Amino acid sequence: MPDLDIRETLVLRGPNIWANYPVLEAWVDLGSLKDASSEELPGFGDRLKSWLPGMIEHRCSVGERGGFFQRLDRGTYPAHILEHVTLELQNCAGHKVGYGKARHTCVDGLYKVVVRYVDEVVAEACLRAGRELLLAAYQNEPFDVAGEIEKLRDIVDSNALGPSTKAIVDAAKERGIPWRRIQEGRSLIQLGHGAKQRRIWTAETDRTGAIAEYIAQDKDLTRMTLRRAGVPVPEGRIVTDADDAWEAAQDIGLPVVVKPRDGNHGRGVFIDIKTEQQIREVFPDAMKYGDGVIVEKFIPGVDHRLLVIGGKLVAASRGEPAMVVGDGKQTIHALVESQLNSDPRRGKRDTTPWATIDTVEWDPTVIADLQKQGHKIDTVPREGERVLVSRFANPSVDITDEVHPSVRDHVGTAARVVGLDIAGIDLVCVDISKPLEAQGGCIVEVNASPGLHGHLQPAVGKPRPVGEAIVDMLFPPGENGRIPVIGVTGTRGKTTTMRLVTHLLTATGKRLGVSSSDGLRFGTRFIKTQQGEHIGGAHGVLLHPWTELAICEANTESILREGIGFDRCEVGVVTNVGRDQLGICYIDTIEQMAKVNRCIVDIVLPTGTAVLNADDPLVAEMAEHCKGSVIFCSRSEDSEIVAAHRKNGGRAAFVKGDAIFLAEGETERRLCPIRDVAMPLQGHFTFHIESVLASIGAAWALGLEDRLIAEGLLSFGGLGVEVGAAAVAEAA
Repeated sequence: MPDLDIRETLVLRGPNIWANYPVLEAWVDLGSLKDASSEELPGFGDRLKSWLPGMIEHRCSVGERGGFFQRLDRGTYPAHILEHVTLELQNCAGHKVGYGKARHTCVDGLYKVVVRYVDEVVAEACLRAGRELLLAAYQNEPFDVAGEIEKLRDIVDSNALGPSTKAIVDAAKERGIPWRRIQEGRSLIQLGHGAKQRRIWTAETDRTGAIAEYIAQDKDLTRMTLRRAGVPVPEGRIVTDADDAWEAAQDIGLPVVVKPRDGNHGRGVFIDIKTEQQIREVFPDAMKYGDGVIVEKFIPGVDHRLLVIGGKLVAASRGEPAMVVGDGKQTIHALVESQLNSDPRRGKRDTTPWATIDTVEWDPTVIADLQKQGHKIDTVPREGERVLVSRFANPSVDITDEVHPSVRDHVGTAARVVGLDIAGIDLVCVDISKPLEAQGGCIVEVNASPGLHGHLQPAVGKPRPVGEAIVDMLFPPGENGRIPVIGVTGTRGKTTTMRLVTHLLTATGKRLGVSSSDGLRFGTRFIKTQQGEHIGGAHGVLLHPWTELAICEANTESILREGIGFDRCEVGVVTNVGRDQLGICYIDTIEQMAKVNRCIVDIVLPTGTAVLNADDPLVAEMAEHCKGSVIFCSRSEDSEIVAAHRKNGGRAAFVKGDAIFLAEGETERRLCPIRDVAMPLQGHFTFHIESVLASIGAAWALGLEDRLIAEGLLSFGGLGVEVGAAAVAEAA
């Protein structure tokens, strides 16, 4: 058996026994290292500290900076160290996380190592890289830490949310809006639940129309549409070949711009073209990047990118051309590397404000700009000579506060005319603080799905809250995209509780989405599946656009292996805690099992309610962990827990004599006789009455009237089972 053998990893994508947010749980067999304490191994601690110096920030259980290093010096064991190494590798890769745990199981040498994550693929890669690093440290072997971190950053680039999507998600989380990635590796995000959900894909939303995108993609159609709406645009037209391009240039007047009809990201855009030879040289490259070519009037000035969200200007940046200064020794190629690509603000990743200039496959527009200046890539400029390398390389100088009001109006109109809810407007003018008409400025392009990073982390100027602006457009003030969610768990009686709660809440008139061991239900439609009580069932219910009220069952194994399928719930129901499922995922005590079931209570909203079985001490104790209110249920009117709860003004549902009563504080009222409750013919009465009381509590918590609850109990399943007071007393 290898040391630090990762036997299994569990991706807990929802609230779980460790935390109310996603974590990765690894079952790690320490092997021969199970008794290896860090302070007993010469040089081990020093190697770790030198390889990952950032772990000085890990406070650990000591509670202060350097806390983990103190533990390392005093002596700690491999599982705990692997936890911190995995966290630090995530930090080095760009994902800032801090929560982790390492806990032994009932199996000697087998530990659960738990770490928070931002992206599950990245977290698992960091876990496995952490194992290799740790083994190298134990064996006093070399390890390429920098190389490994670079690989992890590549994984981040390939799998994690990009900066634009992350900004929107972060803004949503700040407002308490639930979110979920619909497809791993994609930036397709669901914000909100059910009927109140919205969706984004980077800087596009579910309201970004295909027609609007088509118009924006067709640069000639965009220009024609904007001109008719009175927005300043350059004169131009579509051309068929190089001869037609030269003819158009003569008609329009030199200099001109030659660009693809439907290109993007500035590819194939050649500006300030002044001669027939230049037109003929650049035409094939422009054609290569799109379906057709446009020739339009060159507008002198500076390039600007203005971001319009919901018809309003939110951010604006100015382009700074990339320049090199000759020294009489180096070629332009070498100067680009030494003066431009060496700038830490440039890089190949989305986390840098400026992109590295490709010196392997040079952009044809760069070659064209150099040629217009009489240079080639291998030219050696004279000392002090300034050479323009790229006009579009540095669009990241914030000038939002400088934009003239009339320019704001023009770009807002342009976005609305095209039909885009989020638009990147490319504009050329000399001075953005003055009206365009007075200086001959024009809007030259309107872009769908604009990049947000340049506004989030400008190279110069202050960041703009563009993620917040998008979320505010999707969810007006006071809306958080949530629908009522009822979560049900426990050892026994969940199925009956789910069925009865569903039956009772049909009286609300809302479309129900239900996930349970029976299957999935959407309104009146039912789908048989074995995944209903698992996280996928809850995800399906909350993804469905019909769902106005969700009722989701969460079984013990699902909570342990997947987490809960929703981040918060309006009502959390726990029926009881039993020993039936002990042994799953190394849960071997009834107290540990209670903690599993308590997960539903932990995520009850402050405005919500936990419905708890007062007759089960382990369930009753969960009340102290509830952030909302509590409704206790009991088979006996003499329950001490119910009595104490009522003295403090709490609510309760209980059996008294031959009837079910509801109480608020010292005031109580009779709901209905037990004989009126249509309970299943099979099964133990005790568990049936527990399910009935729990269902009543859930319906009551959501505001259902007593009359409707009583009518629902009578009609449940069409079963007319009479249970007398003697049976009630026996069950109590």
